[in-house]
Amino acid sequence: MCQNNMNREVRAAGLIIFRRATSGVEYLLLQSSRKERHWTPPKGHVDPGENELQAAFRETEEEAGLQEEDIGVIEGFESVLKYTVNNRPKTVVYWAAELKNTTAPVVLSDEHVDFRWAGLAEACALAAFPEMVSSLQKCDTFLQDYLS
Repeated sequence: MCQNNMNREVRAAGLIIFRRATSGVEYLLLQSSRKERHWTPPKGHVDPGENELQAAFRETEEEAGLQEEDIGVIEGFESVLKYTVNNRPKTVVYWAAELKNTTAPVVLSDEHVDFRWAGLAEACALAAFPEMVSSLQKCDTFLQDYLS
């Protein structure tokens, strides 16, 4: 039974939140309070009884203080990352979401120590993980068409 649980996939979801700035599109990244101090968009585990999108909104509110009415998911973009964490397969689904309420403050939970709105190049440098960099690049390419 324990062995079975160890192999079960971990499911997580998040939102690649962007805002329109004079310099172009900026992405919200949060810096983890864990020792690795990695940067990612808000995301977290899918709880029993909720779907991935519900989890993405819940995690965004918990981690960044942004509520569902502050952001709008953009139809047509979804990025699925698959990797292994602690010898378990993990799948993370991200959606692109625009910050609609530009006065909504980012309020971090104790899971994060910092946040940054960053253009694509800086966001990719901060994210570092190849899968996350690829997702940000795909999102940016999608948004070039969407926003024009």
